[in-house]
Amino acid sequence: MAQINITLEQDEILRLLADSSGDAFRVMLQESLNAVLRAESAEQLRAQPYERTDERTDSRNGTRRRPLTTRIGTVELTVPRHRNAPFRTLVFENYRRSEAALVTTMAEMVVNGVSTAKVGRVMEEICGRSFSKQAVSEACAELDAAVGEFRERALGGDYLFVMADATYLKVREDHRVSAKALMIALGLTAAGTKEVIGFGLADSETEESWRGFLEALRRRGLSGVRMFTSDAHEGLVAALQDVFPDTPWQRCQAHFARNVVDGAPKRLREGLRSELTEMFNCRTLEEARAMRDGIVADYAAEAPKAAERLDAGFEDAMTVMALPEEMRRCTRTSNYLERLNKEVKRRSKVIGVFPNSASAVRLMGSFLMEENDRWAYMHKAYYSPACRKLESRVPALVAIAREQRRLRLAA
Repeated sequence: MAQINITLEQDEILRLLADSSGDAFRVMLQESLNAVLRAESAEQLRAQPYERTDERTDSRNGTRRRPLTTRIGTVELTVPRHRNAPFRTLVFENYRRSEAALVTTMAEMVVNGVSTAKVGRVMEEICGRSFSKQAVSEACAELDAAVGEFRERALGGDYLFVMADATYLKVREDHRVSAKALMIALGLTAAGTKEVIGFGLADSETEESWRGFLEALRRRGLSGVRMFTSDAHEGLVAALQDVFPDTPWQRCQAHFARNVVDGAPKRLREGLRSELTEMFNCRTLEEARAMRDGIVADYAAEAPKAAERLDAGFEDAMTVMALPEEMRRCTRTSNYLERLNKEVKRRSKVIGVFPNSASAVRLMGSFLMEENDRWAYMHKAYYSPACRKLESRVPALVAIAREQRRLRLAA
């Protein structure tokens, strides 16, 4: 990742802040983005300007100017050119895509008459210009194509672990505001990196909607999944076990712990939560079962509902114990996806009520693309030695999956 140094003179900052035109933050953003572009260029060339080095891969070939409309006005970017290979910048593309998604969604509200005239004035204030219906249509078409390509891309390679969950967005449909389920699947690759492997909008979380979502993932090439992690939503679990019958289900331990603790009186909850954490951290399944039996015995009289929930859901919450120890912490909960959903909700609040389903998919899809690109530079969740150990556990995992499905069908 490029190392970026941004220099702004104190006098210049004070002058900008004192300027009544409100350009201070626009200028600082412009300087920051241009610094990012220069740093990325130096990283790709492996040389600073005018530096002679044996590691240099190419030479500079001037720059080009490119305007970028942002929430705080239009900034002028100075984009480097390279002589032989094209200059690449993920930062610029991510920023442009995110801004385009927000602007086109807001513009749609004005065009469709969903929002008040005040939204139109706010748009012009923050973007520095108004938007015609034709401009909105063209921008939407370009963004829809990029989101659609990302959403329908082939899933090459094995995704050892998959997490699935849904969060709800407010969407206007047939002149009424309704809650739509944004279903998201996150995969952990054999290399230990995270990827958004699928998303879609549905009327609600039913078994049928989840089955359609999962079957689409399978058609796109999802294979080699060793374990699914999710909450205990009945429709999701049933669909998982039908579409991927040889892949075991791990009940998210964070959701499970909350469900158990909520069944106890308030005065007992802190102690019970601590004991559950200790149980989850046991190194072997036998140790965890012994501790479970002790917790159930201790709380059966004063918190019978909590004890019953623990006993009934224990095995599904401990599927992860069949994995190599190095892989358990990152797969025993759906926390990666929970954090992503929080960011989805935070961004959806900018809009409030989406004017239609296409607008919701456009904005949320653009955000998920941006996060997917960002994750490419993050640390790995596990390393190759653990993957080699995992292969010897596959028969045991398949046996767990089949037993889980048999018990569900027998219930």
